[in-house]
Amino acid sequence: MHGRRALVRRPSPRLAEGLLTHLERSPVDADRAIAQWDGYVQAFVDAGWQVIEVEPAPDSPDSGFVEDTMVVYGDLAVIARSGAVERRDETAAAEKAVADAGYRIAHIEAPGVLDGGDVLKHGGTVYVGQSARSNAHAIGQLAEYLAPFGAQVVAVPLTKVLHLKSAVTALPDGTVIGYSPVVDDPAVFGDFLPVPEEPGAHVVLLGDGKLLMSSNASKTASLMRERGYEPVLVDIGEFEKLEGCVTCLSVRLRGV
Repeated sequence: MHGRRALVRRPSPRLAEGLLTHLERSPVDADRAIAQWDGYVQAFVDAGWQVIEVEPAPDSPDSGFVEDTMVVYGDLAVIARSGAVERRDETAAAEKAVADAGYRIAHIEAPGVLDGGDVLKHGGTVYVGQSARSNAHAIGQLAEYLAPFGAQVVAVPLTKVLHLKSAVTALPDGTVIGYSPVVDDPAVFGDFLPVPEEPGAHVVLLGDGKLLMSSNASKTASLMRERGYEPVLVDIGEFEKLEGCVTCLSVRLRGV
């Protein structure tokens, strides 16, 4: 075991041209975004993680959202096949990086489409948002790949946000947190905790009770402190304009 490692990918200078589905386009400051990304990466380093940079893809505006390229479970990396055709060339370099990190590789094949941002894993359950980016065919393939691990794959309806993890993430104790107005059916998740602001729905578990969170989620951060967690707040405002959040800027590697 290598301990905690994170794959990240330096954002494209064309970030402002990234795809949008649910938000109106607003100006994105690419230089500010790079500075915010540097702060995001530093939060992992400060928490004791090793950071691995995927080779940048300057001509792919959305390539900084590296989580969408794969689903990692145990020692297996399932390389995704985005429902957005223009994002499919993002996977090759990400696949090389995760293979070099020691993971076995599998692929989502046509007609399946899947974005990693639609996949929420916790305690043997793998929730997959059935969205414009991820279809039932791919969810079936993922279930087959993860069956040897004993994982239960659950399809979740998704109509109000781009990706499942734009709506919900999970706390270390298994509680699923989400912003109710964008969650289609909270009952799917069992133990569900609504949070007071949309960026508060997204946490990355850094270990030792630390939760990486958006600095635009101060009310939710207070709620997390009351539950005994330590929020680590980062400003990713430029990425939030593009439907990004703290989860989608990295792939967390805990299995090899």
